[in-house]
Amino acid sequence: MKESPPPPTAHNPLAYKNDEFMATDDARPLRILAEYIEPMHRFARQGISGTVVFFGSARLAPEGPLGRYYEDARTLARLLTTWSAGLPAGPGRLVVCSGGGGGIMEAANRGAAEAGGRTVGLNISLPEEQHTNPYVTPELSFEFRYFFMRKLWFAHMARAIAVFPGGFGTLDEMSEILTLAQTHKLDRRISVLLYGESYWKEIINFDALIRYGMINRDDLDLFRFADDPQTALALLTEGIASELQTPAFARSRTAKNETTWLYQRSGD
Repeated sequence: MKESPPPPTAHNPLAYKNDEFMATDDARPLRILAEYIEPMHRFARQGISGTVVFFGSARLAPEGPLGRYYEDARTLARLLTTWSAGLPAGPGRLVVCSGGGGGIMEAANRGAAEAGGRTVGLNISLPEEQHTNPYVTPELSFEFRYFFMRKLWFAHMARAIAVFPGGFGTLDEMSEILTLAQTHKLDRRISVLLYGESYWKEIINFDALIRYGMINRDDLDLFRFADDPQTALALLTEGIASELQTPAFARSRTAKNETTWLYQRSGD
């Protein structure tokens, strides 16, 4: 008689419960896939289908020289959350989402929480640990190992993005979204707002990019500027309202105008 394989033990665990194996290079595809499917599972359970994403520096504290940006992000997140709460219940309601850390990220989560809303934090494991701020809704607090999977989730459910002053990370995140929009890789428009016009025009010479032929002048229509929360609210909600009937997730458009899709829950 053929013998059955031994049951899993502490010395012979199931593969997906084998922490030593899951930390290896061979298991990297499983880790990557988990950072796609687990957030989708949790968002579905929590009924989250759309976000307004805040990007900006973790270094901007309310008491610092650029502290007004912290307070403006906090106010804008509060206004957006109140506005969203007035929409009909269902997929159209949006939640504020940030990178989950300090600075502008904390301000956004804080403002949303002050308005009585749930709020998402997509944190990242770093050599110098970035702590999740206390305003993120616990059930919507995530930590990613891979930057590219974290950025996928920033874009995946975003209806709008507010980009506050920041450094390399903020520039990277902003450029990613603008590149997807410029190359028509999304099948719906994500409204992009750059907050602090003088800051952005000082650190990025948009006119020079046009003059050297690196972008077209109409590429500047991919984003708008604002310098106060009320103007930002009006611009963002205008863009959001025009896209509420489009797919819940931002899908990648192929050259044949088809969509590529890894996984989608029925009803999303």
